[in-house]
Amino acid sequence: MVNLRYKKSVFVLMLSLIAVISSCELFTDKKAHEHTTQYTCPMHPEIIRDEFGSCPICKMDLVPKITEAEQVKDVSLESLLQPTNSLVVSKIGLTKISESEEEIAIDALGFTAYNDNYTGTVSARFGGRIEKMYLKYNFQDVSKGQKVLELYSPEMLTAQEELLFLVKNDAENIVLIQAAKQKLQLLGVSAQQINQIIKTKESNFTLPVYSSYTGHIHDVNEEEQAMQLNMNTTQLQLREGMYVNKGDILFKVYNPEHLWVLVDVYTHQQKMVKVGSPVSLTVETHPDKPIQARINFIEPFFREGAKTIKARINIDNPNQHLPVGAQVKATIKAETLSGNWLPESAVISLGLHEVVMLKTAAGFKVHQVKTGYKVNAKVQILKGLTAKDEVAVNAQYLIDSESFIAIKP
Repeated sequence: MVNLRYKKSVFVLMLSLIAVISSCELFTDKKAHEHTTQYTCPMHPEIIRDEFGSCPICKMDLVPKITEAEQVKDVSLESLLQPTNSLVVSKIGLTKISESEEEIAIDALGFTAYNDNYTGTVSARFGGRIEKMYLKYNFQDVSKGQKVLELYSPEMLTAQEELLFLVKNDAENIVLIQAAKQKLQLLGVSAQQINQIIKTKESNFTLPVYSSYTGHIHDVNEEEQAMQLNMNTTQLQLREGMYVNKGDILFKVYNPEHLWVLVDVYTHQQKMVKVGSPVSLTVETHPDKPIQARINFIEPFFREGAKTIKARINIDNPNQHLPVGAQVKATIKAETLSGNWLPESAVISLGLHEVVMLKTAAGFKVHQVKTGYKVNAKVQILKGLTAKDEVAVNAQYLIDSESFIAIKP
């Protein structure tokens, strides 16, 4: 009897719940119907009418008003419950890839240096003792054919005596006399000096050494000696009374009228820079006088400890207004490049990969792309986006954690 009464009570309770639910659905349908039959102006949402008509302000046709319930009707639980490290909702600006031709201008930094093609050395063609020096300091100017020092050499004295002996005692022996003259010439004695020796019939105890280049002189190991002394020395290391051996390099001669500009080119720019590319140079000592030139040589290797290659530019410096070692800003004009481009701010580099924030119906999500050149604050997109895809114009703004941009294998 008790079970029968219990079952009857449960049945009555279920009927009551069904009646309540049905009344709620009828009320909801009625409300939705009421809302959908109202009309509003797209430009003036404060205008609401129960019947179709025109806006009293702008005279535009009224449209059905959409309620908040209808706005969220299509939002599913799956779209709302997205992982926080894979989706973000934002009203940030959007952009699309655009196809265009970009004139590539590469900015690079460098410095001026001596042109090694105009650098020479003054060597000792015979060994001996330095009797007199006419140049004693680094950076002293020297001209081609100028006397730089005098050497006393027993070997040279013997060669002169042999020539004078042949001229005096065997003047008919042209072959031996010519051989003696040639020996002196190979040792660095000029034909004019040999004729002077024969004319005066006296051998010289010292013979001069001449420069074969124009410029200013440097010690051979100037940099090493300056580091050892921890100071910038200007006096030459050679001294009067010192002995030198045959073939020793006495000085280096640098010509400041011909310089190189060496600029650093980064790895992603190497394919765009070629020999012959026009370049505009701005030297820090003359910022108001840009120099127009062309790239003459590109080093095919990375220097130790650097991730750039050197591009070499020859420039003439006849009045020597440009100092060696001055910093230079170079603008290299490369070839025009066609492609699809995005603003640089829309792409995030993760080292080996690049990603964008792709706009979807639910929000923005991380999307990997393949990129090419980076020029003029733009990034070339090679793969990963279509012309219809929209991405965040400032992707970095949406990144809030490292896990957000992790790419799954």
